[in-house]
Amino acid sequence: MTVAFLVAPEGFEQVELTEPWQAVERAGGSPKLISTKAGEARGFDHLDRADAFHVDAGIDAVGSGDFDALVLPGGLANPDFLRTQPKAVEFIRRFFVEGKPVAAICHALWTLVEADVVRGRQLTSWPSLRTDLENAGATWVDEAVVVCTAGTNTLITSRKPDDLPAFDKGLVAEFARAGKIR
Repeated sequence: MTVAFLVAPEGFEQVELTEPWQAVERAGGSPKLISTKAGEARGFDHLDRADAFHVDAGIDAVGSGDFDALVLPGGLANPDFLRTQPKAVEFIRRFFVEGKPVAAICHALWTLVEADVVRGRQLTSWPSLRTDLENAGATWVDEAVVVCTAGTNTLITSRKPDDLPAFDKGLVAEFARAGKIR
């Protein structure tokens, strides 16, 4: 299974990239880092700059058809930037149209609001997104991980870095259900 991890050129919560990435690899999947431009993407540890990561492809060079699933790391600046990028929003939307699993954590759900894919879905996020998500038609719950199959695809959501063990377990289980990883 080839899994896209979509991030902005900087501002994503580093641990929300690295831990799910390692979970996908341990399960036999092939993660690929996608950003709005080629080169490097810079992670953050909350508000502090952290490590730089090689971007496998810019959003202009790939499409949702190149991947079996999508992971959206959070961080405050990351999804705020991505939701202003029409190609990134369309890339995300296509996973829902094509029925492919999507996993999003923390503030990453802002991009799902912009892609208009949360209506009728049960999910969780960083608590400050609750009103945005409910206004977009979602049912928000305060749980470590929520797996929602009430739509065109499976949507796995989580609240925060402390929930990463549950998030990783949930996304690996759902990606495995799609038949491509262990």
